[in-house]
Amino acid sequence: MMIALAPNLEKENALDVTLEVCRQLDHLGCSYMVPPELHKSFQGTRAVVCAADRFFSDSDIVISIGGDGTILHTAKRAAAWGKPVLGINAGRLGFMAGLERHELYLLDHLMDGAYTRDRRMMLDVDIVDDAGAAVRRFSCINDAVVSRGQQFQMIEFTVSVNGRRANDYLADGIIAATPTGSTAYSLSAGGPVMDPQINSIILTPICTHSLFARSIVFAPETRIDITSDRRRGDRLFLSCDGEDGCEIPPSCGVKIVRSEQCAEFIRIKSDTFIDILNAKLAQRRA
Repeated sequence: MMIALAPNLEKENALDVTLEVCRQLDHLGCSYMVPPELHKSFQGTRAVVCAADRFFSDSDIVISIGGDGTILHTAKRAAAWGKPVLGINAGRLGFMAGLERHELYLLDHLMDGAYTRDRRMMLDVDIVDDAGAAVRRFSCINDAVVSRGQQFQMIEFTVSVNGRRANDYLADGIIAATPTGSTAYSLSAGGPVMDPQINSIILTPICTHSLFARSIVFAPETRIDITSDRRRGDRLFLSCDGEDGCEIPPSCGVKIVRSEQCAEFIRIKSDTFIDILNAKLAQRRA
């Protein structure tokens, strides 16, 4: 078995945590690799260098060390190759992490197969022109956010569901989240918490100036289109999983559908979704 290590060394504790992971894998006799740009940080370990274009294809399991953003970014790339990801928290809350730093002794379960694979629904998000052709495509595990950016005025959004106009919103933005993303931005905007095993798309307006400001939960096969006429010259932006956003051209809208790909997360512990939720929200309140 070959393990790919994908740490975010910009995180304050990530290098120390990753070196601890290396020591544990060395003790277990595991084979593991790092991308070439990180090799100098792991001299003295048994890490081998893998070419960047073979990093995911040559691995059996990917271990991502960092915060939720790091784990999400890694999981999206791994999903294209059908590789499962074990997230190790080197950040704060770490909703996506399967292990905390003090639990690295549990890595021996990777060797004997004593773990489960948790499949998570993903979204495909297209910026489409007025003819419906895709201009750019993104994927997300948590959410897609269409928003006004740094403008002061709210924007008028039209949401269509399966080709039929569903609702209009005057708001700062619209969030389309997966159940995995229901504990992220959507939760902060007043959306519901969803068990990740219940596949669905959660639509949540952000600071809407409307009497109808509740989230709507749609079936997973729903197509959602978000448009705005922007007659005032409003600028509109799209961000997926909290990554750097891009501006949506004036004549374009956003189409959101369930992806054919799934992200797979390794779960070694027996914690339930409610156990994890309560523990992480307790950390947030502390």
